[in-house]
Amino acid sequence: MDSMETRREAIVAFVNEKGNISFNQLKTEFSNVSEMTLRTDLKILDEEKKIVRVHGGAKSVNVVMGTDDLFGKRAVRNISAKQKIAEKAITLLKPHTSVYLDSGSTTTMMARNFPDQPQIIYTTGLSCAMELAKLTQPKVTIPGGALNRYSMSVCGIEGIKELEAVNFDIVFMGITCYSKETGFTCGASEEAKLKQAALKNADLKVILLDSSKIDTRGIFSICNLEDVDIIVSDDELTAEFLRDAVSAGVTVL
Repeated sequence: MDSMETRREAIVAFVNEKGNISFNQLKTEFSNVSEMTLRTDLKILDEEKKIVRVHGGAKSVNVVMGTDDLFGKRAVRNISAKQKIAEKAITLLKPHTSVYLDSGSTTTMMARNFPDQPQIIYTTGLSCAMELAKLTQPKVTIPGGALNRYSMSVCGIEGIKELEAVNFDIVFMGITCYSKETGFTCGASEEAKLKQAALKNADLKVILLDSSKIDTRGIFSICNLEDVDIIVSDDELTAEFLRDAVSAGVTVL
């Protein structure tokens, strides 16, 4: 196998590992390769349907198709970053409050470490609910909806209507991508609407954001940076994003 084929296989593996990447991440990972060569690689790999080229980067084919055996693969991606985010997010919890905990691998890690204290908790993540079931004091509710077996979550019009009627003290929201142009996004229309419903009446809106999701574009918008209160990060966010957060009045932890 020649060096070009080896490099392109490595690019596909990198994209599949991360799920989605920005071109800047690709340049950093393959720092000994010219920009022009990397852009050509992405073009060819996209034509071969090995990755999906998007504005500013690339996505795994599995992520775009929604068949990313998703929860299993995401659970083992960027584990140290997710642990850091989960540990920080836990410090925001207070007893006797209403909480929305979004579905996802980071929120599942967070649920695993929830304190056993009186709280009303809504979650669309079945893996989150399983972790929370170990506790004795919180009241845990799973909104109605259809099962997504790839993400181990539920979503549907019943759940959207239910969340619209709840006033949450704090919402912990996971996202798929973030770019300045599109804001925070995810890959399914109904999921975006459910996330918006949870955010609608929340006193404190918290986004859980690892740096690999910066400068990547998703299809369905959830909200903009100025619509949230706190970003909980892995301490690897770009300088540009941090400046934008300051300008928007958003706290970054």
